[in-house]
Amino acid sequence: MMYLQKFITKNIFIVILIVFSQLQSQRTLTVGGTNWTVTIPSITEAGDNYAGTYESSTSQIILAASVPLLLTNGKVSMHYTANPVWNSNLILSAKRTGDGTTTCVACSISGGTTYTIIPPTADIELFRITAVLALASYSNIPVQLQLSGVSVTLPAAGYNSQIVFTISDL
Repeated sequence: MMYLQKFITKNIFIVILIVFSQLQSQRTLTVGGTNWTVTIPSITEAGDNYAGTYESSTSQIILAASVPLLLTNGKVSMHYTANPVWNSNLILSAKRTGDGTTTCVACSISGGTTYTIIPPTADIELFRITAVLALASYSNIPVQLQLSGVSVTLPAAGYNSQIVFTISDL
């Protein structure tokens, strides 16, 4: 009887470890919002230049993210890709303008409250979410975009890019 009890306890512990390892990999990220079209005023005087820096609304992009329970983290990162044409003198940046909403009391969201330059192709961290004793689930996390480097020296064209957000462990 004692052997059977140890066997059952050991198997329950193994099942708990398997379930826990599956929860570790279940980070999710949903991206919403609208496309941002920068309105750049016309130059009316010879020798004038553009303002150079433009900002979107404070909630241009809305993120929802969840991180599994028990002392885990989620790192939300970003990069951009040309879609199809981009000028490397134009600089895209993003910042988190709020915490969003959550029901998790012991969870936290940190970083990303100042503009971070978005690189092409290689991810850079925007912010982190930490789950302590429960599933850290955040919705309505607002993100603002900034475009700088606009100048009369850039070739006239329509420039487009796509920002890619990812979530991973630390």
